[in-house]
Amino acid sequence: MMGGPGGPARLLNTEVQKPQNIGATLARFWHYFRPYWGGLALALAFILIGTLTQVASPVLFGEVVDCYLLPRPSACWYATVSADMSFDARLAGLAGLIGLLVALFVGGSILSGLAFYAMNWSGQRALRRIREDLFEQIHHLSLGYYASNEAGNIMSRITSDTDTIQQALGFALLNVLSGVLLIVLIVVAMLGANVPYALLSLSVVPFMALATFYFSSQARKAFRASRQQMGSVNAGLQESIAGAREVQAFNREDQSIEQFRRTNAANRDANVRAASFTSALNPVLEALGYVSIAIVVVVGGLEVLRNQPLFGTSVITLGLVFTFLQYVQRFNMPIQQIAVMWTNIQSAIAGGERIFGLLDIVPDVADKPGAQTMPTIQGKVEFVDAKAEYQKGVPVLHGISFTAEPGQTIAIVGPTGAGKTTIINLLPRFYDVSSGAVKIDGIDVRDVTRESLRRQIGIVLQDSFLFSDTVLNNIRYGRLDATDEEVIAAARLASADTFIERLPNGYQTVLGERGSGLSQGQRQLISIARAALANPRILILDEATSSVDTRTERLIQQAFDKLLEGRTSFVIAHRLSTIRHADQVLMLQAGQIVERGTHDELLALRGAYYELYMSQFRREEEPVAAD
Repeated sequence: MMGGPGGPARLLNTEVQKPQNIGATLARFWHYFRPYWGGLALALAFILIGTLTQVASPVLFGEVVDCYLLPRPSACWYATVSADMSFDARLAGLAGLIGLLVALFVGGSILSGLAFYAMNWSGQRALRRIREDLFEQIHHLSLGYYASNEAGNIMSRITSDTDTIQQALGFALLNVLSGVLLIVLIVVAMLGANVPYALLSLSVVPFMALATFYFSSQARKAFRASRQQMGSVNAGLQESIAGAREVQAFNREDQSIEQFRRTNAANRDANVRAASFTSALNPVLEALGYVSIAIVVVVGGLEVLRNQPLFGTSVITLGLVFTFLQYVQRFNMPIQQIAVMWTNIQSAIAGGERIFGLLDIVPDVADKPGAQTMPTIQGKVEFVDAKAEYQKGVPVLHGISFTAEPGQTIAIVGPTGAGKTTIINLLPRFYDVSSGAVKIDGIDVRDVTRESLRRQIGIVLQDSFLFSDTVLNNIRYGRLDATDEEVIAAARLASADTFIERLPNGYQTVLGERGSGLSQGQRQLISIARAALANPRILILDEATSSVDTRTERLIQQAFDKLLEGRTSFVIAHRLSTIRHADQVLMLQAGQIVERGTHDELLALRGAYYELYMSQFRREEEPVAAD
């Protein structure tokens, strides 16, 4: 997408909320967890054993009643007891039973801690792989993606969305797994003890399931919207920080604050909606839980008084009522926990959908199957009826054709939006032609790998990006295996060594973000040194001197004169000093070459180039002539 024929423009994120396949998302998560299945298996084993201790303890509580408080010999499965047993024998048996209960509680707690550690061990490693794949993906995406998506929104997928997954990988996922297992084992135990009594006690479960399904599905939608809104908040924050100078220069602080307030309010509303469904689920489940307890007490109490088999099954004892009360309470607790924790899981799934959505994006520009390595470039460049478009059906270049011989300098000029930047973007394959071809030494650039192509092309832009690192490493970015001596030689070639040596720590001076602390001209000289170190066969200069003063321009031009020697160069410039000696000047208008020739030839034509020259370059020629 683009805002005009001259280049791409950023658009607002247009991600649309729509139903997603939860199973597919969980399967994608398993792809990252699979290498650490051992830790997961260990966690599941600890969960299983720990859950069995929770299922066994209600049975022991029932045994306390039926074996020692109101002895019923037939109800005791682990010891021989009788109604006339001595007090000391009851006390000894009761103490042993209580000791067993304590051991179960302590063992269950230890197993729960071990399960959490094993789950966290696996989860953090899986999360690291997800982050690494995301970071790798953002480096493979085409520039067109960044032209239509906000940087802050992309960053939120690596930070906010992965943080949501990290939270779910802790207690949330563990509690959901243990809760589901506990529910299943409790149902099995209750049915094994007394089927009719169990079915009556669990009669409210379908209503709990319906409530959980409805509220959790609504919460998932709300959490997905929240994740999207958080992306907008991060995008606005990143943009405000990056454009702080412009905001203050144009007194737009109030407007910027108001815009951030609106996006932040939208994120608040999405979170409030999600919290509303989450908070509404708890009282509903709690009420149904009380109904279940009432059924256990009423039915069990009546049957104890009747002392008759229920529907032809065994007699319900008071100990069994206590056991079922424990089961129902333990049954209701994991349902409520699952409902609460499941919202965290839902939020993680929503974050996962956004993460996997980014990972699934296929770059517009990619190496074709079997792409060959670009051989050493000699420097002949051919545009053969090249057409390009950023938005399908909206052409930006209309059949551009020209040839640059090795070592020639090609100047590309024209009004804003004419397509100058688009031409140079086609050379290193930042974008691909929609038809026609771009060839280097007779090879279509689409037939070679991007890495081997771009390794031999150097670019110096108007706004050079410098990293928060030393000057030495910023220059070495052009060729990472370069020695310190080679870096310093490149700086001398770019006439940058003089000011670098005056910096507080010379080449070891750590620069601020984007090279803050240096002038525009100094940043350009470091950028030129970086390009010189790469020793490219083709050099692209995109308005590299348009933002510097005349004195700095002359210094940069001297560096260019050294750098351009023996290289095929493409220069986009508005200043005469960078194009007057070009071997060929291409005059563009509305995506077409309307004139071509040398500087003097085009001036003699008194056509479009002459008009542009007279309107933009006359004031620059006078000081040059005076020199």
